[in-house]
Amino acid sequence: MTQDPSCQSAIGDVVLLEVVAVKDAGAFLDWGHPNDLLLPYSEQRGRPRVGQQVLVMIFEDDQGRPAASMRLEDFIDDQAEGLKNGDKVALVIGERTDLGIKAVVDQRFWGLLYHDELTRPLKRGERLEGYVRRVREDGRLDLSLMPSGAEKQQLAAEQVIKALEAHQGFLALSDKSSAATIKSQLGISKSAFKQAIGKLYKQRRIVIEAAGIRLTPSE
Repeated sequence: MTQDPSCQSAIGDVVLLEVVAVKDAGAFLDWGHPNDLLLPYSEQRGRPRVGQQVLVMIFEDDQGRPAASMRLEDFIDDQAEGLKNGDKVALVIGERTDLGIKAVVDQRFWGLLYHDELTRPLKRGERLEGYVRRVREDGRLDLSLMPSGAEKQQLAAEQVIKALEAHQGFLALSDKSSAATIKSQLGISKSAFKQAIGKLYKQRRIVIEAAGIRLTPSE
């Protein structure tokens, strides 16, 4: 079967792949190339089954052949280098922890998305853009799915306008609404919502009513 080049993975990628066979040498994964990718037994955690999806690093073995490893900690560093607060980065979503969700940053470093910062559910292996919220003193990364400062406020304001347009120009939301209600309807935090409606009110794009917010007639 002809493979779609856009679906092909490469050495150095962290990616979620499906197990298509289990043989004496190990498990074999579909990675978008004519020949399946070997996941040796020595690089497995547990024993993956056919049809299971596994998050792996694609690397080059001692003989120069591509192979896969589920032992991401052997390839991904906890301490980041060359990044600063606010940098846009590429993320691959990893495992859930008590504090949040671990993500691989730029295929090189671990970072953490805190639960209370998430605006939507995330799937293991999902690829998306994110931002470095903070580089800690120990070099570990705190991450965000939203940029900081004025750009974040503008994105939140645009989200509110889109939601208003999709609901006939009115939303039964205010600064008294719960954080859970705001997040479920808009996908943003309560603090971002309050900043957004403040910005939109000053721009005279919305009217704040007792029951919620409404687009101005000019909108």
